[in-house]
Amino acid sequence: MTSADLPLVRGWLAEPHVVEWWGDPNEQFNLVSGDLDEPAMDQFIVAAGGSDFAYLQCYALTAWNTGFGEHPDGTRGIDLFIGEPGLIERGHGSALIRAFASGRLRSGAPRIVTDPDPANARAIRAYEKAGFEKSRMVDTPDGPALLMVRNA
Repeated sequence: MTSADLPLVRGWLAEPHVVEWWGDPNEQFNLVSGDLDEPAMDQFIVAAGGSDFAYLQCYALTAWNTGFGEHPDGTRGIDLFIGEPGLIERGHGSALIRAFASGRLRSGAPRIVTDPDPANARAIRAYEKAGFEKSRMVDTPDGPALLMVRNA
């Protein structure tokens, strides 16, 4: 992702299905755009068939997410959303998660973690289909979350 992608991301963050789980679009846009220069964060715009449809961020575990507990060195966290409303609930999320996590694990990450809202059944189902397992409830700066883990 580059700064040229920010208008696209801003639009996606305002979509009702994204706002439901990511919250205030302006606040989230400030965080996402501010992370372009964050060395611990990799950001991606995901495309299929030549069309952009999702945002994904992959990050090193830092002081922000100490509530995740102890994990092997090199563990990465991920968060994502499908921005295009017509592409939700069609299996794209689980396919994207599976492909991305598999690639990171093959590249040497020992573990990938994520922390969906425990009420977000759609996200939890997508992560489970992608090989993640429910671990435990954790406290995050955004509130309680379900820690999910996929190991190499």
